[in-house]
Amino acid sequence: MAVIGIMSAMHEELAAVLSAMPDEQRLQVAGRDFWVGHWQGHSVVAVLSRIGKVAAATTATVLLERFGVDTLVFTGVAGGLGSGVRVGDVVVADGLVQHDMDASPLFPRHEVPLYGRARFEADAKLAVQLAQASEQVLADAALHLGPSTLAEFQLNTPRVHRGLILSGDRFVSTSAESHALRQALPEALAVEMEGAAVAQVCHDYGVPFAAVRTISDRADDTAHTDFQRFIREVASSYSLAIVSQWLRQRALD
Repeated sequence: MAVIGIMSAMHEELAAVLSAMPDEQRLQVAGRDFWVGHWQGHSVVAVLSRIGKVAAATTATVLLERFGVDTLVFTGVAGGLGSGVRVGDVVVADGLVQHDMDASPLFPRHEVPLYGRARFEADAKLAVQLAQASEQVLADAALHLGPSTLAEFQLNTPRVHRGLILSGDRFVSTSAESHALRQALPEALAVEMEGAAVAQVCHDYGVPFAAVRTISDRADDTAHTDFQRFIREVASSYSLAIVSQWLRQRALD
């Protein structure tokens, strides 16, 4: 049976996932708790990614090597960069780039040495499926979040975007930093701290990978002030609903 890996960037997201797995069992590997069980009829291994590219890459490698995961989905939050990408929107990655990779002049800026590329593509079919699941969830966001939460966080008609996500070992939270990223990589829709590293690991192993990120702030001086509450009341609910919808549809296909 196929084994699906679910990586969550935040504790609150992982807790929401585990609440949907009635038979999960904990296994500890490399100082991490991996939760093995079932969800919507699928064999699933859920785990907290850890923060930063190296930590997330280690987590992904253990998922693939130790648990035999053959599909990997990463959920979390990100700062919005692209025009029209607002707080409460969802970005599904088509590709991912490490914005802080720079081995110039030996290699072009952003290119990963010896790979001949800067961009690691998400699995096209998987990205389409997750985008469709996201569309279905956001179309009825009030059902998943509640009208009061929508109003409190001013989440008016949240949208799904598909495109480039950036990753780097730095929390981007100033207008100057986000402007510099847009100048260097104008196609970028969002920025976070892990996804591109996990995409590179999955590329190495030939395992389908996709990432879904909820926009928690605009990665600038107006960044969301109550980050933990947004994670708890918005992003975790989105992640649970999106992955659940995707698994449900996958079981029918």
